[in-house]
Amino acid sequence: MTYHSKWQDLPTEAINPATLAIDRMPVGEIIDLICGEDRRVVSAVHRERDPIAHGIEIIVGALRKGGRLVLVGAGTSGRLGIVEAAEMPPTFGTSPLLVQAIMAGGQEAVFRAREGVEDNFEEGARSLARLKINKKDVIIGVSASGITQFVRGALTAAHTKRARVIFVTCWPGTELQNYVDLIIAPSVGPEIIAGSTRLKAGTATKMVLNMLTTVSMIRLGKTYGNLMVDVQTGSDKLRDRALRIVAIVTGLEPEEAGALLERAKWDVKAAIVMKKAGVTFAQAQRKLKVAHDSIRDAIGEDLEPTLRQLLARGDI
Repeated sequence: MTYHSKWQDLPTEAINPATLAIDRMPVGEIIDLICGEDRRVVSAVHRERDPIAHGIEIIVGALRKGGRLVLVGAGTSGRLGIVEAAEMPPTFGTSPLLVQAIMAGGQEAVFRAREGVEDNFEEGARSLARLKINKKDVIIGVSASGITQFVRGALTAAHTKRARVIFVTCWPGTELQNYVDLIIAPSVGPEIIAGSTRLKAGTATKMVLNMLTTVSMIRLGKTYGNLMVDVQTGSDKLRDRALRIVAIVTGLEPEEAGALLERAKWDVKAAIVMKKAGVTFAQAQRKLKVAHDSIRDAIGEDLEPTLRQLLARGDI
C-alpha cells in the first residue's frame, strides 16, 4: 500500500483486529463484542480522572466570576456539545446564555450531516467571535480525532481572547498544547467499525462532558444532596418532581408542599429555605444569595442522614 494520508495514523481511524469478521458474525456475538469494547471506554475515561477534575475547577472558577461555558464541535462531537448545553437550563435552572454550544454547519447540521463544514478553520474562528468571547469564559473544544479544523479555528480564536480552553479528544498524541490550558484525552482504542467515532469515542466524549458540566453544577450549589433543587417546572413531570423534593426535604405532606411551592413561586430552593428557616420568600432569596445559592449553607443542615433514613424505611 503506497498511499499514506494524514488521517490513517490517528487512533480513531485504526482498524480493530477484534472485529475483522463482524459482517458475518451472529447478531448476539456482535452485541457481546460491542459490550466488551464499551467496557474499555469506562476504564479509558477513568484514567483521565485528574484532568477531568482540573477541568471542573477551571469551569467552576470561571462561572463564579461571571464567565460562560461554550462547547464547540463538529459532527457527533458537536451534537454531544449541543445536548449538554440544551440540558443545563431545565436540569439546573441556568440561563440559556450560561452554557452554549457551537456546531459546525449551524442548526441544520444537528439533524442532517453536512460533510466538509468541519474542515473550515476560519469559520470556526468566526463562529466563536460572534459570541464576543472574553477572558472570563471557558471554551471546550470537542474533536474525537483531534484534528478537526473548525474546532481548531475556534480554539485558536479563544486563545487570542485569553479565554480558558479545554480540549476533549480521543487522540492522546494531539499537539495542541500551545493553544489550550488542558487536554482530556481518553484513549479508547479503535472502533468496531473503523473511523465510526459515534461509537466508543462518542461514548467516552459523552461521559467526559457529563462529568465536566454535572460536577461543575454540583459545586455551584445546583443540587442539595443528590436532589435536583434548581429544577425548572415547565411540565407536569417536573412540577411533580419539585413537589416530591420539597416534601422529602421538609417532611411536609404533598398538599402542604404544593402550597409552600405556590408561595415560593415554584422556586424549590426558596421553598425549602422558607420552611427550614421559618422565613418569607424574600428573606429566603436573600439567605440563598448570601450562601452563594447553596441550600446547605443557607440553612446549615446536611441532607444525607435524612435521605438515608427515608431510603432505609422505603419511603422514597
